[in-house]
Amino acid sequence: MKGKGVLITGGSKGLGAALAEELSGAGARVVLVARAEEELRKTVARIRDRGGEAHALPGDVSDKLQAHRIAGAAAALVGPIELLVHNASTLGPTPLRLLLDTECEDLEQVLQTNLVGPFRLTKIVAGAMALRGSGLVVHVSSDAAVAAYPRWGAYGVSKAALDHLGRIFAAELGAAGVRFLSVDPGEMDTEMHAAAMPDADRAALPRPEVVARRIARMIRESERIEGGARLEANAWAEQR
Repeated sequence: MKGKGVLITGGSKGLGAALAEELSGAGARVVLVARAEEELRKTVARIRDRGGEAHALPGDVSDKLQAHRIAGAAAALVGPIELLVHNASTLGPTPLRLLLDTECEDLEQVLQTNLVGPFRLTKIVAGAMALRGSGLVVHVSSDAAVAAYPRWGAYGVSKAALDHLGRIFAAELGAAGVRFLSVDPGEMDTEMHAAAMPDADRAALPRPEVVARRIARMIRESERIEGGARLEANAWAEQR
């Protein structure tokens, strides 16, 4: 990863921040995007204090008017983006609701953040990757993409679609040297998990830093992984 330009959405906290710290520690030049500007700048400062290169780019991936600005600013900061990680996501309203109780506008917003926003940004960044003949796009997925959990409808639908989006992109751009992976990180001790499952024992959950190390290994070994594959972080750790 040394010297490579990396763009991570949802990078102010949780898995996004942990992955940024892990990759910057390996020498990557990291740009972090998030709506929470104060938390974002704290994460960047923490990485810099440890000798890594990181840049804060406040932004909202669900806003179609910001996609080109985000991609352009990131490239201006660290050069060509060689790794794009779609980590930003939203559950929708909490407590989580049954689909019959989900407002159409709430479903639309979840899809804008978790699916349409990544699609827009990928079109810009992966297009440049294809011209260069190399690049990796990672979609952070969820077991809700494959299991039909009651009350997780909006989120689950968005993640299932994101998985398949990656598979189709892989089929279309694999020959051009652009690789796609979907990664299910498993349960983690994050604010999002607490919002979705407030009664869960957070002390029993893995820390994002542990999961980030597993995903970083996937990224390092991605050239020998089938394009469009869906990986589970827990299984990867057991097998390797």
